[in-house]
Amino acid sequence: MTHHIELRALDDDDLDAIFEMMRDREAIAMAAFTAEDPDDRGAFDAWIARQRDDENVLSLVVTEDGGFAGTIASFTVDGDREVTFWIARHAWGRGVATAALRLLISREPIRPLFARAAAHNAASIAVLEKAGFTEVSRNTDFAPGVGREIEEIVFTLVPALDGVGGG
Repeated sequence: MTHHIELRALDDDDLDAIFEMMRDREAIAMAAFTAEDPDDRGAFDAWIARQRDDENVLSLVVTEDGGFAGTIASFTVDGDREVTFWIARHAWGRGVATAALRLLISREPIRPLFARAAAHNAASIAVLEKAGFTEVSRNTDFAPGVGREIEEIVFTLVPALDGVGGG
């Protein structure tokens, strides 16, 4: 059965679902580079308010068959455009992240695009590679989600040779 994946604007009604999704301990361990305290609702609300107010951040909700399935965003850090995604556990393993990332790439005109994943997060790495991202570097940094330094992989999606776009 094929599931219908869409991206839509983030709404105030999504905040509770996003907060709960980002508190999932297994997902936190996989993502690794997460909030210092995932249970701090005040810090979450302040963080998401900053994201929503920043004109350089495009924050979207991922839906699967109309229901909440996660979040995806593009943003600028030090002049580089990056993408990130967080998929709710109930939507894992069905291609939701890959479909959502392809949709975001089709809306995001800036190239190159960058993405990061913890080296142990095989699922996110596979999603990025399926969408056309390639590894460009690795670094080690402290990851609050696992409480220690770990290796992070930086990926990039460059323009297609024909100039039409990546992905």
